[in-house]
Amino acid sequence: MTIPGFRPRRRKQVPGEDFVRFLYGEHGRALLAYATRLTGDRAAAEDVVQETLLRAWKHADALADDSRGSTRGWLLTVARNIVTDRARARASRPQEVGEPIDAPIADSDHAENVVNEMTVLGALDRLSPEHRDVLVEVYYRGRSVAEAAQVLRIPAGTVKSRTYHALRALRGVMGPGDREVTR
Repeated sequence: MTIPGFRPRRRKQVPGEDFVRFLYGEHGRALLAYATRLTGDRAAAEDVVQETLLRAWKHADALADDSRGSTRGWLLTVARNIVTDRARARASRPQEVGEPIDAPIADSDHAENVVNEMTVLGALDRLSPEHRDVLVEVYYRGRSVAEAAQVLRIPAGTVKSRTYHALRALRGVMGPGDREVTR
């Protein structure tokens, strides 16, 4: 090899290891800075530098030939090509997306809905009339706190506190085995 300043060591090593060390020592900082500018990510740039030096090791004979041009130019071109190849590979893959927002929701089993409704209605019967009325207005009829207060003729704050206490009482009435109702 005829690269100026390159002197191989005499100990037994992997062929080209000294060459790669020399290239990294001479061009590593510039190569890393260039790759970081191209990728915008230090970790990705380090991967690009590693791949570039691996290709330099595989093509050591071509780099040793002075008639081919500058070694740094070859390394920077290879790094740019690696970044371009990776960007094209990412662009060619379909982008992963979640389920569309307007996708229809799968209906649950009708029998399960009937059982759940019967369980909740049975538990509501065991609550006080005040608690039951608040839960019916807010959850079954879908009224806001203000609307439920107007229908029940009580203050909105009372609707809020009765709703809180009614839900706690409902959980207590349903017991540990009946808590699978999801609404």
